[in-house]
Amino acid sequence: MEVTIIGAGLAGCELAYQLANNGIKVILYEKKKRIKNEIQKLDTFAELVCSNSLRSTSTQNAVGILKKELELLGSFVLDCAYKTQVKADDALAVDRAKFSELIDKRIRSHKNITVIEEELIEIDDKKINVICCGPLITESFQIKINELIGNQKLFYLDASAPIIKKDSIDFEVAYWNSRHNNDKSYICLPLNESQFEDFHKNLLEAKQVELKDFEKKVFFRGCQPIEQLAKQSKKLLLNGPMSPNNLATKEIDPYAVIQLRKDDAIDELYNMVGFQTNLTWPEQKRIFKSIPGLNNAEFVRFGVMHKNNYINSPKILNKKLQVMRNKKIFFAGQVVGVEGYIESFASAMIVFIALFCQHHGKKFEPFPQKTILGSLIDYVTNPKIKYLKPMKANMGIINTLNKKFDTRFEKNEYIYQQSMKALKKYIEKLGLKPLQI
Repeated sequence: MEVTIIGAGLAGCELAYQLANNGIKVILYEKKKRIKNEIQKLDTFAELVCSNSLRSTSTQNAVGILKKELELLGSFVLDCAYKTQVKADDALAVDRAKFSELIDKRIRSHKNITVIEEELIEIDDKKINVICCGPLITESFQIKINELIGNQKLFYLDASAPIIKKDSIDFEVAYWNSRHNNDKSYICLPLNESQFEDFHKNLLEAKQVELKDFEKKVFFRGCQPIEQLAKQSKKLLLNGPMSPNNLATKEIDPYAVIQLRKDDAIDELYNMVGFQTNLTWPEQKRIFKSIPGLNNAEFVRFGVMHKNNYINSPKILNKKLQVMRNKKIFFAGQVVGVEGYIESFASAMIVFIALFCQHHGKKFEPFPQKTILGSLIDYVTNPKIKYLKPMKANMGIINTLNKKFDTRFEKNEYIYQQSMKALKKYIEKLGLKPLQI
């Protein structure tokens, strides 16, 4: 058995390694050394182009439970994340360069993986192909996807936050703290009410990069630009990226707080948490340097916004993430309509299991509905959905059969335990032998 994978992002690398580790030959196409898109900077695989955080590790929320599911499944990408982790309160954040380099090295050195550094346009649909092309697709490949699936392709707009040099931050103003744990791993920039009002006014009046007509349709709700939140209400800022909750100290009781999270292991770069933006670069420099503590800030990257492509999966894919009208074609990653790093490479595990079963002559069993991953795949392949909106892992997609709980903690713990129980049974039934991480 041989599988062609298109794209060496998070999902493509997860799938390639899982297949190769189970004796299946992989041909992995990645074009970025020849042609980078507008937000790629590195030559190595699985580049994190937005945040460096893979979000919370707490099993009191869905993405934390999803990580535990991926640990049981032996996720290759998660293993690399743990090996390149940097402190970030209860979040799993990584040194993005080291993370990408480690994945690249392990993929290229695997005996069952052949890497081809070019864009694959002519897809042989008589052979098994998995499209893991990521959210930014070239025009020529968009045409090819439309030929394979019809004109069901959709898109939304995504954005990334600025990154600042640590030694340019004024620590006469900034202080260290963490919202959940006591590791004090975030740089906090406090604002009083007057400073917050000035900042909010600046955001409302700032010049933005003008969108093209076809780009004016939709923002992904979980990654809205900071200026978009400001236009909706001050409360969204104060309850969201600028919340002061649990960040006060004996000396400082801020009205609002901007948090900066470590972006590299050598502790030189920090990103502005939740500050995705579509402001012009001169406006970002002007407004963000008006924040107390950032007056002399040196930006190594300004925020950018970009179009993310995804397909209308409910009309195209089955529970294997296989194209219903062409059984040789699969999709995995953000392109199927899951949103987030973790969710993207988690979706690749579904395709891996489907191909593992095919390779060993076993019947594919749909992923357990009691798991976060199973519920997420059920959502993006639900035929009752006419137009898919991207979905992150969340407790709302889990069916608890209307079971009553006294507290949210009790409910979340119940979901976690049910997930672990169902997944262990599933792994044993299929005879999977996950990577130990």
